[in-house]
Amino acid sequence: MKRYLLLALAILFAAIYLFPVYWMYATALKTSGTIFKYPPELWPSEPLVQVSRVFAEHDIGRYLWNSLLVASGITAITMVLGTGAAYALANARGTKANIALFLVIVLQVLPPSLMVTPLFVAFNHAGLLDYPRTAVVLATAAKTLAFYIVLCRATFTQVPRELKDAALVDGNSHLGAFFLIILPLARNGILITSVLVFLQSFGEYVYSRSFIATRELQTATVNLATYLSANSADWVGLMNYAGIYVAPILIVFILLQRQIVTGLTSGALK
Repeated sequence: MKRYLLLALAILFAAIYLFPVYWMYATALKTSGTIFKYPPELWPSEPLVQVSRVFAEHDIGRYLWNSLLVASGITAITMVLGTGAAYALANARGTKANIALFLVIVLQVLPPSLMVTPLFVAFNHAGLLDYPRTAVVLATAAKTLAFYIVLCRATFTQVPRELKDAALVDGNSHLGAFFLIILPLARNGILITSVLVFLQSFGEYVYSRSFIATRELQTATVNLATYLSANSADWVGLMNYAGIYVAPILIVFILLQRQIVTGLTSGALK
């Protein structure tokens, strides 16, 4: 009986959590005259798909491509720099290692809204604002790097140290042991953490809004604001745009949900 009660509660909480997503897609299929109807329609009586209008009028394909470029650059930098840092912290011991890990966690706490002004000034002096997408990639990578290191460190701590010692005894260097032994065993955690970083970077807004002045280079999240004005709002178009933007993220998460949960909990199971 207790098992079924817990299952019912889990389904209830999942339904409450996912209802905004359902309502977004339901609103996208309604007409402008029915979205404010009372009582509201749980499902549109006359579905109206306006995906083609969104693509034609607002060139969503361009902005999705910009978001993809930015997210890919952020993920690549984070993986290259963060994997080595996470491995070093997983093997380090003592006060200095604890201080380094503390500083990494502090970087994760700092909000982008707090960092955007000093970063803007620094990038302006460095001339990086002439390459705004590069500026966004570097600024966001500094934020996601802390998140990546903390999760990947837990993955590396699960790899037995005896395997590295055995590789060194067999004649491998420390670098060879890392690439040939440690990295293959930790690849699942690295992959899932990279996916989480990519999904987080795909929705980046603050730095894109602040550093990118050229409209053609803006990301999809910033372009969402074009549906809102001081006197009116295209809610149907906004929901269509949001539905198209969210769909790839939902698909990736659904396909990799088991691996994501495993990667997030691996450090706690040791």
